[in-house]
Amino acid sequence: MSSLYLMIGALCCFALAYRYYAAFIAAKVLMLDDRNIAPSVSCNDGQNFVPTNKWVVFGHHFAAIAGAGPLIGPVLAAQYGWGPGFFWILLGSVFAGCVHDMIILFASYRHQGQSLSVIAEKDVGKITGGVTAVVILFIIIVALAGLGVAVVNALFNNPWGVFSIAMTIPIAMCVGVYMFKIRPGAILSGSIAGFILVIAAVLVGPYIADSSLASWFTFSKKEVSVLLPVYGFCAAAIPVWLLLAPRDYLSTFMKIGVIAALAIGLLFVNPMIKMPITTQFINGGGPIIPGPWWPYVFITIACGAISGFHALIGSGTTPKMIEHETEITMIGYGAMLTEAFVAIMALISAVTLNPTDYFAINTSAAVYAKLKMTVIDLPVLSQLVGLDVAHRPGGAISLAVGMAHIFANVGEGLRHTMKYWFQFIIMFEALFILTTIDAGTRVARYILQDILGYAYKPFGRKDWIPGTVVCSALVSSAWGYLLFTGDISSIWPMFGATNQTLSALALAIGTTIILKIGRKKIYALITFIPCAFVTVTTFAASIMNTQTYLAKNMLLNAWLSIGITVLVVIIIADNARVWVKLLKTDKPIGMNVDRDVVYCAEISPYAPPDARP
Repeated sequence: MSSLYLMIGALCCFALAYRYYAAFIAAKVLMLDDRNIAPSVSCNDGQNFVPTNKWVVFGHHFAAIAGAGPLIGPVLAAQYGWGPGFFWILLGSVFAGCVHDMIILFASYRHQGQSLSVIAEKDVGKITGGVTAVVILFIIIVALAGLGVAVVNALFNNPWGVFSIAMTIPIAMCVGVYMFKIRPGAILSGSIAGFILVIAAVLVGPYIADSSLASWFTFSKKEVSVLLPVYGFCAAAIPVWLLLAPRDYLSTFMKIGVIAALAIGLLFVNPMIKMPITTQFINGGGPIIPGPWWPYVFITIACGAISGFHALIGSGTTPKMIEHETEITMIGYGAMLTEAFVAIMALISAVTLNPTDYFAINTSAAVYAKLKMTVIDLPVLSQLVGLDVAHRPGGAISLAVGMAHIFANVGEGLRHTMKYWFQFIIMFEALFILTTIDAGTRVARYILQDILGYAYKPFGRKDWIPGTVVCSALVSSAWGYLLFTGDISSIWPMFGATNQTLSALALAIGTTIILKIGRKKIYALITFIPCAFVTVTTFAASIMNTQTYLAKNMLLNAWLSIGITVLVVIIIADNARVWVKLLKTDKPIGMNVDRDVVYCAEISPYAPPDARP
């Protein structure tokens, strides 16, 4: 079957969803109104709360939420065939993921940019607020470790890739200084310069790899596992305008550009889907993911359909940057749809490879030997990309090979350029993940500061430098430990289950919010139905994961899974208690009724009088 059927069908569904379903939620359910002053204006401190152009915010938000999940998850889920993953991405994103992202972003915006745990405390209760903070902190640590695995497997012993990625940091910082300090608002010129420099970093890479400087950029798996959390610490501690916003914005150009180019490449190449709609591993026993398609497809594709991690970004950095409330539709719903299309493209790249080559890349040599399969194109592909791609599990390499193969076959003359496409895609993937690490570590730092603020009040202030440094170090060390001691088979299933558990938690809080503000109680079904499905699915996955961890004597992973599941049960039960009360009310009662006590680091001198809390 032609891959064009999947791509064009997905685009049509996404366009209809944004035109009608997103508009319905914005107008009828949330009733977005620009007369509500943005927290970026009322709490402007020049560091965390900064009014920002909507396209830059869209770029940051998309880059932050679109980490490894929409790239790696669909590739790993291709083990079950193309069918389960494709339909879950399509339906899950439209009816669950986009709704989840849009409503949590709206809630944080109305709560002066506060975190999900603070929203839960104000609109549900203190028990839910406190437990949510602890759960989120655990989940984000596991999530960052899971995302980091893909970067480690893609960059170890790869000086070209490491150099290209490393260069994006000073490039982004220079663009940040230019766009925010030297020439504020110079979006176009800063974007063009940054984009050219990033492309130059890829083109210079092979010369670095073949020179005496290669040893400076050649690292083992363990060394990369240490460097990543060190980078996360630095990225979380510095102001958002210096690295986070400009690098996310620049990488978004690359991400959307690559996916658009891939879509155009598919039109020219029209590759056939070689993976069947379902494989022999549909009921379990697979070499990549051991469990059956349900519940594992729904937790493996963690971000392409719905992701709890998005709630952390939607209640972390993004609401502190939005200028107008009506931009929530484009940024919340639109960015998630864009991510879903990325997931579709990633799935297509994987299922157009020969199945035997796909499994050879995504399994260890010992596991592949047990499958008794014979590679077909893999030796030639390895030669063309200039790297032995066999037995590099994690999804990143097989995705890069699949995408590079499509680009290189657009024309016969482009085949010799496959190694450049391969390294470009590796940088493309790593940027996806590193931008999530940037934002994720910063959001976890916010949450930890909120928690420690109860014991020592200065920690609760986001502009207190000692608190920023200490909390950034603690968060980076925690997920760095899991990354250093784990692998894809131990971290990714736990990341998927905990990540989707967080989405169930956020949807439960979203249901409470809609019951409070909605003109019709039935509107709450748009969050309640996906909440119920995701809750049942992730609980089943958590039970299976715990059994696997106990059998392998991985006690830390087992206790983390059990603890998070128990805490989420408490949160959903507390929400259900509030639902019963709210269903008895006749009129909307509103939310965030005590806005006057919300902490703002500093009020902008330019903020209008009615914007002061």
